[in-house]
Amino acid sequence: MNFELTEDQGAFRDTARAFAEDRMMPHAADWDERKHLPVDVLREAAALGFGGIYVRDDVGGSGLQRIDAAIIFEELAAACPSTAAFISIHNMASWMIDTYGADELRRKYLPALTTMEKLASYCLTEPGAGSDAASLKTRAVRDGDHYVLNGSKAFISGGGVSDVYVCMVRTGDNGAGGITCMVIDKGTPGLSFGAQERKLGWNSQPTAQVIFEDCRVPVTNVVGKEGDGFKIAMKGLDGGRLNIAACSIGGARRSLELATDYARDRQQFGKPLAALQAIQFKLADMATELDASRLMVHRGACLLDARDPGATVACAMGKRFATDACFNIVNEALQIHGGYGYLKDFPIERYLRDLRVHQILEGTNEIMRVIIARKLIEGR
Repeated sequence: MNFELTEDQGAFRDTARAFAEDRMMPHAADWDERKHLPVDVLREAAALGFGGIYVRDDVGGSGLQRIDAAIIFEELAAACPSTAAFISIHNMASWMIDTYGADELRRKYLPALTTMEKLASYCLTEPGAGSDAASLKTRAVRDGDHYVLNGSKAFISGGGVSDVYVCMVRTGDNGAGGITCMVIDKGTPGLSFGAQERKLGWNSQPTAQVIFEDCRVPVTNVVGKEGDGFKIAMKGLDGGRLNIAACSIGGARRSLELATDYARDRQQFGKPLAALQAIQFKLADMATELDASRLMVHRGACLLDARDPGATVACAMGKRFATDACFNIVNEALQIHGGYGYLKDFPIERYLRDLRVHQILEGTNEIMRVIIARKLIEGR
């Protein structure tokens, strides 16, 4: 075990931190207020290699590892968790095409995705299939050299804005084995979008239903083999869970920094808040939980990079622990700020709103417990 970053990882961290502080942090509150997706800033991030972090370099990717991604997303999320999470989702969709797609499909889509000239969304959840993802009902029927799709996807980050949709659809019988992964272009006849959802947080990224009505998709747009879609989706979620957890760590780290600074400066009863042992204990617990979260996420990333059989459970553990702990850290940071923490003049309330959804998406934390318990009880 080596807990020190390599020279390259230190460089990734410093680059991501400088970018986040210069190009994201000063604008994050405005993006949240205006519900604005900063596409120009996303493309600047892609120019640094963050548009295809673990996509192979022959199509413009950075060819990095999951541990590198965890480091990068922590830094980006310290400025704006919502925008960082959108970049994570884009990377997950691109990784699926890169890892499982035919070479022709890779070369068709990935050069524009790694530069973020085009944006990608991941489409699994449906109105009636959330945690029970294997029960999805969007149907794709083969018709010559096309599939005809009917159904809808819900809660899709980038819905209506993204150019490319990596979708899980049913091509066979009920259950996980009947699901296929395919890529669908915005502008395809029969593809439409619902109204933009009004959300508690994650306001810098759009969210909408994705709707298919006799939507014709070429057979060549299938990722992997017919029937492999659920396996591909679950593999993608291993990494997605780590990234979302890393985004929670970034938001919680920044909130702890803000709370510590505030406690040093805020005077009550003739002394700074930081002189009160109750506040000291809060800060100590927050720092400990933050460090534990990072260690668990980095361990999961290392196991995923090593293709270790225990990686899925480690990713579930890291996601469950970090997203719960980091939300609590931000909540405590708000409490230390008192009434000021509740005001939009201070950034804490934005971090609180943005981090709350991390306990739900990429598999709810209840589903993370199911994955962990199944391994304990059944040994699989």
